Amino acid sequence: MQGLGDTLGQVFRAIWASKLRSFLTMFGIAWGVGSMLLLIGLGEGFRSGQRRQLAKLGNDLIMNFGGTIPALANQHTGMRPYKLTLRDEAEMLLSPEIRDATAMLTHNDIKEVSQHASAGGQVLGVEPNFAGIRFVPLKVGRFVDHSDLDERRRVVVLGKKSAELLFPGRPAIGEFVTLNGARFLVIGVVDNISRGNNDFDNQKVYVPLTTMLEMFPVKGENIPADAVTSIQYQPHLRGENAAATASAHTIIGRRHGFDPSLVDAFDEWDTIKEERIVGKIFDAMDVFLGGVGIVTLALGAVGIINIMLVSVSERTREIGLRKAIGATNTSILMQFFLEGVFLTGVSGLVGIAGAAGLMTLLQTVAGEGIQGFDPPRLVPWSAALALGSLALSGIVAGLYPARKAAMLEPVEALRRE
Repeated sequence: MQGLGDTLGQVFRAIWASKLRSFLTMFGIAWGVGSMLLLIGLGEGFRSGQRRQLAKLGNDLIMNFGGTIPALANQHTGMRPYKLTLRDEAEMLLSPEIRDATAMLTHNDIKEVSQHASAGGQVLGVEPNFAGIRFVPLKVGRFVDHSDLDERRRVVVLGKKSAELLFPGRPAIGEFVTLNGARFLVIGVVDNISRGNNDFDNQKVYVPLTTMLEMFPVKGENIPADAVTSIQYQPHLRGENAAATASAHTIIGRRHGFDPSLVDAFDEWDTIKEERIVGKIFDAMDVFLGGVGIVTLALGAVGIINIMLVSVSERTREIGLRKAIGATNTSILMQFFLEGVFLTGVSGLVGIAGAAGLMTLLQTVAGEGIQGFDPPRLVPWSAALALGSLALSGIVAGLYPARKAAMLEPVEALRRE
């Protein structure tokens, strides 16, 4: 009886005898598997990068800005502008649908000067809970607190880039900067919150909101003294943005005298909704790419079946001779089955290893320097899908030709030229 070692030896000799044909067949499978994993990895890199980018903004966040009220729905003439106020924020904090809210006043025209240099980043008047709602990791010092607001202190927290520009090579804590000529004490420096070459967020500086309203209020006719640029809030339950948005619209519409159903009256950015949209886009992309990969593997399996059928046809006399001298149907079937499985399995593993190696190289080269994009990575479910598809393809590609070879009658096989 022929042993497994003898069968494997015959498998390798048969593959080696048709080296070019075997290589081209295996290359097709490897290319298909590697391409599928790489494309899915790239898609997951975009997904991860977008999530990370949104996380840099804040946690479970909806931003509402002052808007314009249309006279009629869907009409964009004769629109009346309005500004959000601290009283709007106070009512939103009382809503059971809203977990937390923070008001913010921003200016882009305030000149920042230290004894060493000057800068011109965005200045934000904020409340203490701003650092919890938005992503503001402190590097040194502290953030604005309630006593700063109550006493209208002239204190400032610098962004990472602003600190480097205003105090090059020097510690900033305890030093002073002037904002449009007014002296502010530096109490903290924010760690890096930008990504890639976009350092806009790193050039922001933060002062107490009450100080900002007192020294740099919003200017214009009929603008309330407590007008702010934005109110940013979080839903009571994480991800439940619909109820929170409806509640905020009702409060703002009632306080500013318009129907909250007028969608055009609101200028807002719902990061929760955007994250869902991004997730759905990449889910669809993963399904599409996974389907393409499975079809590619199926075509590769058809190619292997074809190659194995050709091999059976070419080796008909060999099969007949072996059966005539005592080879069993099982040993013949096993040999051709193992050939198909070997061609499929090895080429698939080479494709997986090649894709993983290329993605590792891209991670090393690219790092995290591209805004909104993480380097591609090998996704476990895609690797499992590839392995499962390879196993199925290998069985199909090996079993049918192997059964055909095993069923040949010895006399008929020997009679064929």
